Amino acid sequence: MFDRRSPRVRALLPAALLSAVAGAAGAAPAASAPPAAAPAAADTPSRFTGRWELDLTRLPRDYGPPPRRVLYTFARADAGRWYAAVDITARDGSVRHMGVTYRADGTAGVGEGDTSEADSAALLSPAPDVLIANLARQGAPSSVRVYTLDPGGDAMTESAASVNAQGAPFVRRFHFRRVG
Repeated sequence: MFDRRSPRVRALLPAALLSAVAGAAGAAPAASAPPAAAPAAADTPSRFTGRWELDLTRLPRDYGPPPRRVLYTFARADAGRWYAAVDITARDGSVRHMGVTYRADGTAGVGEGDTSEADSAALLSPAPDVLIANLARQGAPSSVRVYTLDPGGDAMTESAASVNAQGAPFVRRFHFRRVG
């Protein structure tokens, strides 16, 4: 697990990210706080709404054995809140389900289902075709995901940033197509 107070983690992660994670964990924020985001309009439809399937033929070379299927779902939860779910079907047919209900204003939401990667997430939509997810697990940074849509809204790219077991940062790209 990463200790956000560690000089090594602080050197790898921007102060704004550490502040966001600290706030999500209930800790005192770091010296510089992230800029305030404009509140998401409750009645504004999200271009991300729908179901997205990972293109398994375009996985990064260092990803490892591919799962059978990865499906992301974005849906309206209630006034001003959204729901994101990730269902990963393994080669053996078992399914890992993760989900979070959130406001797209950067405030933290509690995760549900499998929490091996994250148990909370803060999402922010600074533009209609961009969604940023900051994931944390047990109060420590897990990863940052940036989702972008193509102009037609039929393809989504996920850029996933994290730190490997040796402490080296990396960013991987994943490509999705709209399936519903």
